[in-house]
Amino acid sequence: MSIAAAFAADKETPFRAAPAASYPHHQTNDKVTIGVEPYLTEDKIKSAFGKVNPYAYGILPVLVVIQNDGDQTIRLNKLKAEYVGSGSNRVEATPAQDVRYSRGANRPTIPVGPIPSRIKKSPLDVWEIEGRALAAEVLPPGKSASGFLYFQTGLQPGSVLYLNGLVEAGTGKELLYFEIPLR
Repeated sequence: MSIAAAFAADKETPFRAAPAASYPHHQTNDKVTIGVEPYLTEDKIKSAFGKVNPYAYGILPVLVVIQNDGDQTIRLNKLKAEYVGSGSNRVEATPAQDVRYSRGANRPTIPVGPIPSRIKKSPLDVWEIEGRALAAEVLPPGKSASGFLYFQTGLQPGSVLYLNGLVEAGTGKELLYFEIPLR
């Protein structure tokens, strides 16, 4: 029995984000580096979300890695993220706890016979969606935080991720916004 558990543990490697500057799409402002990567391919999606593919349900998961190389703690609790695609269509990030509802409501049907005892759960109602979301409130100097932001859109050529609302905790000074291309 323990041998089977050991083989299962070998197959599953924990999800880890790389350093922010290592991503091809990254930007540095005021000693804060943000790297982003949209997760579209099966291999990447499987490494982060297991069997669930949010992109197949119209949710674009974007990994965001924030590295604070400054000497001030950065507050992330007012972070605003916006996806801007071709034609300047804008989509705000969907909160991770709301992703499970993004498929839309099923049309109610009048049951014939006994009432079903089991209601079908949303395929996006898995721990990986909320568990891997960007949830850090503050970022101390020399540390990094990572997680996913979710957008109800597909990836378009020329799309950009706008991030603003990062504030130095000690001074209240807002950092410049980040405009990072996704393609």
